[in-house]
Amino acid sequence: MPTLSGGMKRRLTLARALVNDPELIVLDEPTTGLDPQARHLVWQGLRRLTAQGKTLLLTTHFMEEAERLCDRVSIIDNGRIIAEGAPRDLIRSHLETHVLEVRGESVDTWFATHGARCARHERIGDTVFCYLNDPGAALATLEGRADLSVLQRPASLEDLFLKLTGRDLRD
Repeated sequence: MPTLSGGMKRRLTLARALVNDPELIVLDEPTTGLDPQARHLVWQGLRRLTAQGKTLLLTTHFMEEAERLCDRVSIIDNGRIIAEGAPRDLIRSHLETHVLEVRGESVDTWFATHGARCARHERIGDTVFCYLNDPGAALATLEGRADLSVLQRPASLEDLFLKLTGRDLRD
C-alpha cells in the first residue's frame, strides 16, 4: 500500500471535510507542511468555497494566509483578542503603509543619519525595519549603496501581529 505525502494527507483531510457540503467549515492550520504550489491550490479552493457562500473558520499562524483568505481576523495573544476586523482595515489603523527593511554592515551609520525619516522603526539583528507612509525620501538616501540591502514592501498583517504581540519568543 503506497503512503501519502504530508501534502496529499492534508488535501485528503480537506476533501473529506467537504464531502457533506457543509455550510460551516472549521480549518486548523490547513496549509501547514504544504509546498508553495499545493498551498496556492488550497487557497484557491477555499476562496471558491467562500464565493459559494460557505463560512470558513480558520486558525493559522501564517499571517499571509489570513490576509489573503479572511474577511475578518482576530489577533489573539495570551488567550485574549487584542485586535479584530478586516485585515486591510486593521493594517491601515495600526501601521504606516510601507516598510523598508534595511540590512548590512553600515546600517547603523545610515540610520543615525537618516532614521528620522522613519515614523517608527525596529532593529532586529543587522536589519532596521523602517515604517513610513511615504518611502520616497528614505529610498533616495539608499540609492547606490552597495553596502546595504533594501527591501521595500507594503505593511502586512504579519507586521501588525508583531507590533501588537511583540517579537520575543514565548512558551
